[in-house]
Amino acid sequence: MVKILVVEDDDMINQVVTEFLKEKNYEVVSVRDGEQALEEFDTQEFGLLLLDIMLPSITGIDILKEVRKTSNVPVIMLTAIDDEYTQLVSFNHLINDYVVKPFSPVILMKRIENVLRMNRPSAVIELEGYLINLEDCIVTYEGQEITLTKKEYEILAVLVKRAGNLVTREQLVYQVWGYDDYMDSRILDNHMKNLRKKLPFLLIQTVKGMGYKIEVNK
Repeated sequence: MVKILVVEDDDMINQVVTEFLKEKNYEVVSVRDGEQALEEFDTQEFGLLLLDIMLPSITGIDILKEVRKTSNVPVIMLTAIDDEYTQLVSFNHLINDYVVKPFSPVILMKRIENVLRMNRPSAVIELEGYLINLEDCIVTYEGQEITLTKKEYEILAVLVKRAGNLVTREQLVYQVWGYDDYMDSRILDNHMKNLRKKLPFLLIQTVKGMGYKIEVNK
């Protein structure tokens, strides 16, 4: 099930969009200001962002810039601002669509479906000779299956989905263990140590004081 983050400060629009999405069997997290949006994005993995521009505390454009530092998640801007400059700035930061209010919820759902279809990730990711099958939870190298524990695989899956981008320790802990507060750091460190031993050709870089990222040869 695709999880969608709805960032919209208008209560009525937020509620309407959220209900339409739930009716279409999407998992929805809805917030009403920019700070909340970034907090949710930092701790959860989303398949799509619906992002208003005029928001309390942080604008949608600034949220977009922060998101693009670490993620290529699909983003649809949902806003009353229709000037050419704002649209160009948004597309320059790699949005996937731009919807101007007022809009038809039915048409919005179709545009969401289209963006998700165009950005559907492959079930198998290849990195440095490793084949990571995200559907079957299998990792192979030169035809040989590599045995990983459940937690090791879950950590790997989070990292490969965002290969080339930083994944913070907090994001890993939340997405793998479900904790959003303290966990003994040695637990994650031990899992990372084991992953590196089992996957020696996959460069998992430690970003000091922040987290990890998989280096991708371009």
